[in-house]
Amino acid sequence: MTNPLGANTPRRGALPEPPTGWPIGSYPTYAEAQRAVDYLSDQNFSVEDVTIVGVNLMQVERVLGRLTWAKVIGGGVVSGAWLGVFFGLLLGIVTGGFLAPLIVGIVGGIIFGVISTTIPYAATRGTRDFASSMQLVAGRYDVLCAPRTAEAARDLLAKLAL
Repeated sequence: MTNPLGANTPRRGALPEPPTGWPIGSYPTYAEAQRAVDYLSDQNFSVEDVTIVGVNLMQVERVLGRLTWAKVIGGGVVSGAWLGVFFGLLLGIVTGGFLAPLIVGIVGGIIFGVISTTIPYAATRGTRDFASSMQLVAGRYDVLCAPRTAEAARDLLAKLAL
């Protein structure tokens, strides 16, 4: 499991360095590499010595569908309305009334949502008429281990493969 807060990192604030260690396994997917490290953990292995390294990184853009003005405006209305509901309810809590602040929040949110989606879409001038999502993936995932415990880790992972 990753630690988003960066706690317990030995060199917090240090410059990035290439990973070190001996290879103890190579897997085609991250899930399989994660499963191997989880197995080592379940066997009471010192997983602090283990690193998962993505090799042959690729940026993958998956096209989700075609964009049209109707979809862009509709998306702006929906996202703006949700934002407006949130702010309207917040304003209602502060002022004591709920219906008027909620309506003002929704209308304001819709206006903001439509503006914030149509301006960037118009700026593309039709050169990007599709929606997509971007991912960074690796061709394979190597599991490395500190040399002092690599042999024991390899032996444990051999049992996992059986």
